[in-house]
Amino acid sequence: MIRLAVDGELVQNKIDSMVRKTMSMDLTWCWPCGVAYYGISAAIVRTGNDEYLQMLRNRVDELIGLGLPPLNVNACAMGHCLTSLHDLTGEQKYLDLAMSKISYLQNDAPRFADNVLQHTVSSENDFPEQAWADTLFMAAYFMLRVGVKIGDKKLIDDALNQFYWHIHYLQEPKTGLWYHGYNHINKDHMSGFFWARANAWAAYTMSRVKTVLPEPYLYPQYMDIDCSLRDQLTGIKILQTENGLWRTILDDDESSYEELSASCGIAAAMAAKDGNPLHTPYLEKARAGILENISSDGRLLNVSGGTAVMRDLESYRAISRKWTQGWGQGLGLAFLANLLEG
Repeated sequence: MIRLAVDGELVQNKIDSMVRKTMSMDLTWCWPCGVAYYGISAAIVRTGNDEYLQMLRNRVDELIGLGLPPLNVNACAMGHCLTSLHDLTGEQKYLDLAMSKISYLQNDAPRFADNVLQHTVSSENDFPEQAWADTLFMAAYFMLRVGVKIGDKKLIDDALNQFYWHIHYLQEPKTGLWYHGYNHINKDHMSGFFWARANAWAAYTMSRVKTVLPEPYLYPQYMDIDCSLRDQLTGIKILQTENGLWRTILDDDESSYEELSASCGIAAAMAAKDGNPLHTPYLEKARAGILENISSDGRLLNVSGGTAVMRDLESYRAISRKWTQGWGQGLGLAFLANLLEG
């Protein structure tokens, strides 16, 4: 188990500034909001702060009242905060809405090959027969949480199978690193880069499976998840920069900038309960680097913008990191919450 000395007061102060900044953002009902509010939900659970809960509840109720957009796989990320709100308040309306997203994922969301969820960000057929690591956070991990919550073995198995096939399609065995995406029509990884945030989606969600799923060793797919995460973090840790962070293309030189949303997701995976003690020095460096990139007003800095599977390396390097992003806030809060969890 990792034993990390944590300044609880400092972490709580950082969480407070990030929660307040995130709740001041005009995030709407889609995946950036889903990731951001997942982070706030994690902060609520770890701190027990009722003010955060009321802020989140009021905003989610406001968004529901304004009307919800058509469903797609990425927008199902909002199911995370709905699930947490039901856990925290017992209000049935939150679970009912989360279950409507589960119904969409089970019955209507586009799939391909071995029943793999296709990456979609709108009601259109955005990326035909493509698997992206993002789906593990937006859908598979959400499905697992709900499956465990309501005791639905079929839903649990579907979620675990999403992990299994995304590992199969996206993880490179030699390095343990994950490609950004896979095109099942062309049977290739498109541009074929190890994009850092894709690796963060994979690492973070795989690290949570053991926490969420009771007796995970009774599920054959879990063995693949556990080994995949082990090999991935083994490959990732040696690519950490001197600042304790990871570059937007993991194995690139200094031409690729250090990217904070990915660094937070990767570090949060290392900080998971029962994490590998060999990761301790890497986690300590990451903690220092991440804390230095949280502004006094609660913004996680140097977060790359929304990123498709780009055509070439230079296009990844050129993605802006100027703006405050919902996914950066959410992954930053998830990391800070994990520090308190240990």
